[in-house]
Amino acid sequence: MAAKKTVRSRLLELLEQNKGKVLSGERIAEELSCTRAAVWKAVKVLREEGYEIEAGPNRGYMLSEDSNLLAEEGIRPFLDKQEVYLQVYPEVGSTNRAAKEAAVSGKAHHGSAVLADQQNSGRGRKGRQFFSPKDSGLYLSVILEPKGSLRENLILTAQAAAAVHKAVKEITGISLDIKWVNDLYCHGKKVGGILTEAVTDFESGEIQFAVVGIGLNLYKPEKGFPAELEGVAGALYEKREDAEGINRNKLAAALINCLLEETREIRIPPEYFMNNLVPGHRIQILDGQRTRFADALEICPDGRLKIREEDGTETLLCYGEVSLKI
Repeated sequence: MAAKKTVRSRLLELLEQNKGKVLSGERIAEELSCTRAAVWKAVKVLREEGYEIEAGPNRGYMLSEDSNLLAEEGIRPFLDKQEVYLQVYPEVGSTNRAAKEAAVSGKAHHGSAVLADQQNSGRGRKGRQFFSPKDSGLYLSVILEPKGSLRENLILTAQAAAAVHKAVKEITGISLDIKWVNDLYCHGKKVGGILTEAVTDFESGEIQFAVVGIGLNLYKPEKGFPAELEGVAGALYEKREDAEGINRNKLAAALINCLLEETREIRIPPEYFMNNLVPGHRIQILDGQRTRFADALEICPDGRLKIREEDGTETLLCYGEVSLKI
């Protein structure tokens, strides 16, 4: 049984749905079935949490369009599937880890999501850390319960990349590039990454559930990127003010919606092929401790990358660390 929502939570939901619009205290009290005093107390709490709520005599209350704090109440109204487990943390070690724990405990099922304003142990591929500073990106993990075996669902990462491309284009108008297999690029710099993890039944090989983690840099961090990422990492917007009018909560919901839509079938969406940087280029492949060069020919329907080795033979890559040599 779902917990009863507080006046604060219901008020925030109402303000998020009407961001930039003035709502009278009388109307709010009527919609929330509470007193004007209760509304005032809830407004006070939200302001203390950092929400920019404007008010004036006989004017009512308005959530500033510049207010962009990540919140469950701001995301849920935009979800296609609203009755799912949805948890938003100010800070967490890893959204993937938190999502797996929620799924294992039985609290979270298909379509559920965990988001954070900051990760202090965000992870990328091969155990690398994913830089996840406060208030400059979107860090979320979505729980999926796909049908079939792990082998049949190796394309989940490609589907997630296509979903990010579509959601970002829908909300911001920015068209991202995709680099096989799991990176998102904007103006030649990496702005996002995807980490897919699956829990399978040992005997049958069937997937019990999968967690798709998405990290997306919205704005360049105020203190900049760490030295090792300078010149490599980027963001959708150079400065926060450049993203005026972009609702982080709405973008988060769009990412979740698009991912659920793209994973309904076991196929790679056309956007993944159309916007991929790799085919047609010379690439460097990091295979363990060894590197080699090859020509990237095409991405196959199952997500593997067909390459031509230096000796002329053609092989297929399932996974791998590749960089372009243009």
